[in-house]
Amino acid sequence: MLGLLLRVLPFWVREPLLIALGSVLGVRIAYLAVHDHDLVAAGLAAVFLLFTAVRVGVVVRALRARRNPAPAASVDGTPGDAVTRAWAQAQVLTAPGTASAQVPVPPPAGAGSPPGPTAVEKEPNPWGQAVAAVAVFGALAAALWLAPRVLPDDDNTAPSASCSDTEDEALPAVYEKTPRPVTGDELCEALNRADLARLLGTPAEIATSASGTSNTAALTDGKVAEPQAEVTFDTYTVNLSATYNRLSTAQYVNLVKIAGDEDEKDLRTLTVLGRPALLSSEHTMKFEIGFGGEGSSGPVQQGPLARTLSVALDSKDRGGYYDITVWSESGALPDDGVLLGIAEKVLPTIPERSVR
Repeated sequence: MLGLLLRVLPFWVREPLLIALGSVLGVRIAYLAVHDHDLVAAGLAAVFLLFTAVRVGVVVRALRARRNPAPAASVDGTPGDAVTRAWAQAQVLTAPGTASAQVPVPPPAGAGSPPGPTAVEKEPNPWGQAVAAVAVFGALAAALWLAPRVLPDDDNTAPSASCSDTEDEALPAVYEKTPRPVTGDELCEALNRADLARLLGTPAEIATSASGTSNTAALTDGKVAEPQAEVTFDTYTVNLSATYNRLSTAQYVNLVKIAGDEDEKDLRTLTVLGRPALLSSEHTMKFEIGFGGEGSSGPVQQGPLARTLSVALDSKDRGGYYDITVWSESGALPDDGVLLGIAEKVLPTIPERSVR
């Protein structure tokens, strides 16, 4: 369809349209080639830009030809005005005594048509055709932009997982305090972002599961709220939790130093969103649960290493923190910058509901 359209379009519509398409595609592909370090895309961008340069040259030559037209010439190469003069002289008078009249002598073969007023063919306005080219290009761009929204979607890709709805479940008593902490559903909605896979460095992946729970912290007799949310991808799993206790980030660092496992946890203190924060590493726990048969269940084992970013609930570090933890089944971990990027995007979207 596009090829047929380009063949029937006039020169001053077709060429600006090709230049616009070639330049837009060439620049876009060149940007993607530099961003993704893709040599194939770089070669393709060079082809588009070279094609655009050739079309620009064609238009420039056409404009020069319109401004400086060549003088008309006859078939044998002599100027056209010489033929006109010869035609004016090729006349004879009638016999003496009769009324004078002029009888034109038929021009010799190949001499061309007799001089006289000729209809001047009106050439199309190049500016009008250029405007028409821009209009056609705009119509094509609008059609391409609207097509995915109007035409039915034939994509068979599985949709991204949504957070499970647990609004009907009764919250622990600590969640009813005023002001109360956030719930697992609210953490899940904040964590399960459309750009979470891109933040993890795996933009092509789709979340396979997403859930949130409103629990309490272990060994606290239900007195410390600890809601959690978890989003799983093929490569990474991300867990977000909020612990509403009185332990500050500075106190936690001191506890780790006293325990003597500072190097093992690979601690790193920093500031995130104006709040004290801590990066640490720790192995997850692996459970094997069977559903029948003796020996079908195994003991608790050490799971893959996880990297956690703990950020204080407020800038004054009065106690309580958010934990963003990332791990993978393969044991590979993203850079610390990935956790920082997730924190900067996710934490500001969590409702501020401190228990104090």
